[in-house]
Amino acid sequence: MKSQIANAFSDFFFEYETPRQVLVRDRRVGVVCRLIQLGVLAYIIGWVFIYEKGYQSTDIAVSSVYTKMKGVGYTSGVNESGRVWDVADYVFPPQGDASFVVMTNYIITEGQKMGKCPELPGKHSCSSNSDCEGGTLKRQMTGVCVNATKTCEVLAWCPVENDHNIPDPPMLMSAENYTLFIKNSVTFPIFGVSRSNLVEGIDNDYISKCLHDQKDAPLCPIFRLGDIVSMSGFNFETIARVGGAIGIVVDWTCNLDVDVKHCKPKYNFHGLYGNPAETDKARASVGYNFRYAKHFLENSIQKRTLLKVFGIRLDIIVQSLARKFDIIPTLTAIGSGVGIFGVATVVCDLVLLYLLPKREFYKNMKFKQTDTYVQDPDSEGCSTETELSKK
Repeated sequence: MKSQIANAFSDFFFEYETPRQVLVRDRRVGVVCRLIQLGVLAYIIGWVFIYEKGYQSTDIAVSSVYTKMKGVGYTSGVNESGRVWDVADYVFPPQGDASFVVMTNYIITEGQKMGKCPELPGKHSCSSNSDCEGGTLKRQMTGVCVNATKTCEVLAWCPVENDHNIPDPPMLMSAENYTLFIKNSVTFPIFGVSRSNLVEGIDNDYISKCLHDQKDAPLCPIFRLGDIVSMSGFNFETIARVGGAIGIVVDWTCNLDVDVKHCKPKYNFHGLYGNPAETDKARASVGYNFRYAKHFLENSIQKRTLLKVFGIRLDIIVQSLARKFDIIPTLTAIGSGVGIFGVATVVCDLVLLYLLPKREFYKNMKFKQTDTYVQDPDSEGCSTETELSKK
């Protein structure tokens, strides 16, 4: 018993088994095999290593964005004297956020105070008080029909806002010349690399003179608002009138196998929503707007100035991906590629065993066949019971 165990142990640990191979001289099968192997090799080199950079590990950055708008606008209208608008007036929320709105048009309602006043003509017409009971108005109705306007009386900030007519051309067309400064810092924690969009050569003197241009000054972090709108595919006058949204993508795609100074940002501009074409007039909820109120006291009465703001919403989006050589993904890519080479063997075996005219001959050459004997329970020895196959 011990010798049997020792022999089994010796056979298991001190012997090596290799699969049986048959050399087949057939041009068709050989060409198929080499073509498949060539395709697999092209996939491994071209796609896995060159395009997908399978020999590198990756990291996504932790990012911080700081913004600052500059510029002054001037408006004058029928119902107001000349007004100067600076950054504190036309940027919402205040400076510094990665997402903010630059006001380009507005409808102003001044001197509102809480009280009772008639609804706007056409909003909720009435002929008697009974027409003003209940209803679906967003404002609270008092149940009184005002004869002068033939509309229901409401409890609201009076006079009520009239936003039917959007100013055209936009009130702040001068916003086209506003400038936006973007300061962005990224850190790739796995690789221990930190970068800023104020890269080498971007100093105070350069910033004071530069203006971003995709060809002549692609690294300048100062952008003219009109250029941003143009590069996003919008028309400035149209989007300034009704508002819209633009995404500014700061793309950090870096290969850290080369000097880190080559890790620089690229800026892309995308129109997210707005009114870039005349066909958009048929669409619902075109543009971007919101309401903003400035409250004040006048003769101990609380009043407010209501602004319906139309503006350009700017979203600064940081997109990052850093790559660097790593032995583990390299070996993984090579190992998976070697495994894929087995596809050629499987395909060629199927052709040999099932498609060629001499498939029986190849089957006999590939597989070694033996006779099987079954133990006869009624005898002490072994006897041949069934012959399963022959050579």
